[in-house]
Amino acid sequence: MARMGAELPQFISEPIEPVAGTFDAGAMSRGEPGLPSRFFWRKTKYTLAGVARSWKTSSRDRGELYLRRHWHEIKTESGQCFTLYCERQAKNRNKPKQRWWIYSVSATK
Repeated sequence: MARMGAELPQFISEPIEPVAGTFDAGAMSRGEPGLPSRFFWRKTKYTLAGVARSWKTSSRDRGELYLRRHWHEIKTESGQCFTLYCERQAKNRNKPKQRWWIYSVSATK
């Protein structure tokens, strides 16, 4: 249950457009998707100010455990808090590069 006055995150589930050349090269060198430091969403450009936490989720398929998503709770320079995730495999085969999504948005923390 939410505290009085606390705003619940707004569920979004929409793709973002990472700005080329802004991916975290350190994560990519470890074989993980590189969190973009800048991205567009709904025609607005956002810049990463910090990462609150990161985690991974997996699921079983035919008895084998597969890593499915990389999650990040971030804060932008504009003060908004986003939960982003990256699909290990694109949801839409017609758009194979569309792997980054906004899960939810909340007011500043």
